[in-house]
Amino acid sequence: MTTSDQRALPTTGEQFCQVGDISLCYEALGDPQAEHTVVLIMGLGLQMVWWRDDFCAELTGRGLRVVRFDNRDVGHSTRVRGPGVSAFGFLRRRATATYSLGDMADDTAGLIEQVAPDGAHLVGVSLGSLIAQEVAIRHAARTRSVVSIMGRPGDGRTGTVARRMLIEFVRPPAIDPVEGLVASFGRIGSQRRTAQDDEDVRTAVRRSMSRGPGDDSGRQLAAILNERDRRADLGRLQMPALVVHGNQDRIIQPSGGRATAAAIPGSELLEINGMGHDLARWTWPAVIDGIERTARRGGPPGMKPLGLRDDD
Repeated sequence: MTTSDQRALPTTGEQFCQVGDISLCYEALGDPQAEHTVVLIMGLGLQMVWWRDDFCAELTGRGLRVVRFDNRDVGHSTRVRGPGVSAFGFLRRRATATYSLGDMADDTAGLIEQVAPDGAHLVGVSLGSLIAQEVAIRHAARTRSVVSIMGRPGDGRTGTVARRMLIEFVRPPAIDPVEGLVASFGRIGSQRRTAQDDEDVRTAVRRSMSRGPGDDSGRQLAAILNERDRRADLGRLQMPALVVHGNQDRIIQPSGGRATAAAIPGSELLEINGMGHDLARWTWPAVIDGIERTARRGGPPGMKPLGLRDDD
């Protein structure tokens, strides 16, 4: 592995696509003629630059085209007006949602329509995994395969936050936002994190800050608090699916991954010993192997996506 963000990636640079009232900022990496396009969906309040350049380079090096983007309310994508959720509201599990996970899934599907008209392979992490599940359900014809990392099916019982980790959602902002997030990932992240993992966080935070004003995760968090039970709909999926979870995850506990895999027929469950709520570099080989394996199971662009069972 190279040092943080040192690889030269073939890229189109930042581009924008319009999906209804939402403008999404995205970047396409790798060979535009590649057989498989992988769309990466990031987690709560984090910009697309949190998909590390080296991680993306590993994927493009395997012949996959990669598209990463800013969800609504972060980075250079549209900032939506409306209430978010307060710390008190989060602790009470109550919030008025300005938009839903389904709305965020529709954003992603609109992006896929423009960057991969024949369908794309979805990879979502944390909040992004919930969005990926909704895209696969709501827009099955655009979904060739799905990889859900650090996710849950929304049943309200599995994948809950460990009590001792609730403080992470209401902790006052650190004086130094860069070192504050390094410390946070040290608490929620994987065992055997290295100095390079910490440097990855510093790089991502600084790149995010350089792209404009601070991001607002309150409305995204409200959407999470209002998520629906997706188990029945996940049970109708027919496309290849991989569920990745760490057995040391205390933000979305491992029961969430197991329940997601149990809900999706024929899915593969990859539970990684020592992995927490992050993608430490030592987890990359297993995760990237899984993404490639699942994408290739999804078939070439000329093949019709498997979608949903006929009884929908």
